[in-house]
Amino acid sequence: MCRTPDIGLRQGVAPQSTVRHMSETVERGTPRFRTPSVESSLNAKLLPTVLSVIAGSVDAIGFLGLGGLFTAHVTGNLVILAGHLVSGSGAPVAPMLSVPVFVATLGLTRLLAGALERIGFASLRPLLLLQFLLLAGFFVLCASAGPRIDPDATKAILAGMLGVSAMAVQNALVQISLKGAPSTAVMTTNITRFMMDVGDVMLGRKPADVAKARDRAMRTLPAIVGFAVGCGLGATCEAAIGLWSLALPAGLALVAVAMGMTTDLEGGHDP
Repeated sequence: MCRTPDIGLRQGVAPQSTVRHMSETVERGTPRFRTPSVESSLNAKLLPTVLSVIAGSVDAIGFLGLGGLFTAHVTGNLVILAGHLVSGSGAPVAPMLSVPVFVATLGLTRLLAGALERIGFASLRPLLLLQFLLLAGFFVLCASAGPRIDPDATKAILAGMLGVSAMAVQNALVQISLKGAPSTAVMTTNITRFMMDVGDVMLGRKPADVAKARDRAMRTLPAIVGFAVGCGLGATCEAAIGLWSLALPAGLALVAVAMGMTTDLEGGHDP
């Protein structure tokens, strides 16, 4: 008895098993990743605290050593800029440049992260490495001029912009590359969120809402403490050794890179 040829093959349609095999082959050939959550591993949980210490120390050192430049807080630079302009005393170059540099770096960081994700790479590690390189450049430029530097010197302004760019990268990577992390540089928002969550824990009636508020508060508190510790360390080191103290945040940024390298990124991308 003659067997009837497979209709699917005769019409040029691949059998379902073949389609499934092709799909699996494509998936195996495409790197898959997920945006790590702060709850995914111990390193991911500790990383926001380390980043907060970096931001606090860089901000304190830059403010004291570079004539009042805030590297992590665009708001502070806007206040300084507005104050100088209104008083007619002339706007310092570094705070004036810091705002467009911060904004431009945020945009470029987002484009870089998007490009990495399109080709199948998680953005956390590259962005941590980029932050380290910018902070290392900040340190090298300042250290080459000695522990003290004229804030209006070209080298000081360029160094300050590297610090501003590093903090812009950090602000972006926390939102793009580390799911569930609090801000590591904007403490006004963090303190407000923390106190609202504490109030919800104390006054909340629904157990589910209380649990969510408690979880948020426990994630936000280490970032607040870390930033405060970073400010204290940065100010103390700057008073003792001047801008050579930038070795502290640069070294911590290298630690953050190492932590990122050991953070699990496998298992499919979370949109």
